[in-house]
Amino acid sequence: MTLIDPVLLKTRLGALAGRFDVDALAECDSTSSELMRRAERGAPSGTVVVADRQSAGRGRRGRNWLSSPESSLTFSVLWRFPGNAAGLSGLSLAVGVALAEAMENLGASGVCLKWPNDVLLRTGDGFAKLAGILIELSSDRRGTQAIIGIGLNLLPPVDELPQPAAGLSQACAQSVDRYAVLAAVLVQLAAVLDDFTVNRFFCLKMKWQRYHAWQDLPVQLIGDGDTPTLGRCLGVDDDGALLLETASGIERILSGDVSLRPAGSKMEGRSA
Repeated sequence: MTLIDPVLLKTRLGALAGRFDVDALAECDSTSSELMRRAERGAPSGTVVVADRQSAGRGRRGRNWLSSPESSLTFSVLWRFPGNAAGLSGLSLAVGVALAEAMENLGASGVCLKWPNDVLLRTGDGFAKLAGILIELSSDRRGTQAIIGIGLNLLPPVDELPQPAAGLSQACAQSVDRYAVLAAVLVQLAAVLDDFTVNRFFCLKMKWQRYHAWQDLPVQLIGDGDTPTLGRCLGVDDDGALLLETASGIERILSGDVSLRPAGSKMEGRSA
């Protein structure tokens, strides 16, 4: 399979082509690491690195993200915001909204979001991971730069994974090529991030909750070595913090180093 051709991609981006500078690589350590190096050399907002293969792709909580050109799309986007990182709470959730909307625009059905940074596909009576988001922030006197790393399964992974995984092909009635997927995501990212820059996550909260896999349902929150916290998931607040209604009241969860599961499901690694 040939690399993504930036010239062909521009035709898919239409009027937004000028907002993105896309570079396609056959292989790199990680698209986010490569983009971070370019950002340090002054790469502009809207720079995109997409790679067919990553030798050290990064996922949440130190996990590796595997990729291959036939079955996945892995890329990172540089976006610059005014102000410091404290004003960007809920950014990973905003990116999730952009991904979910892009998938629906491509004809996908059953796409859901999981706090704080996963895109799921509804499969029968459960969910499987469709895409993951990893955001790395750094600030200086000029503002804050975000390296937005995205890994999206185009086909169902064949490797044995610690949790169920799905491919976009399972959600769409017709096949969708990599150009269409990447263009749809970038177009929606531009719209969502423009909105987020001005209005922050507050303007996207209701959209996120419409996609939320466990909105108003009983869940368990699992930390490393802790007894699960049981409660009803009320969604998120204006800053993107998870709200959990427990026997002792409403808890506001800020840390992403926890695992959210349906009540009664098995422990980490057995459920989406």
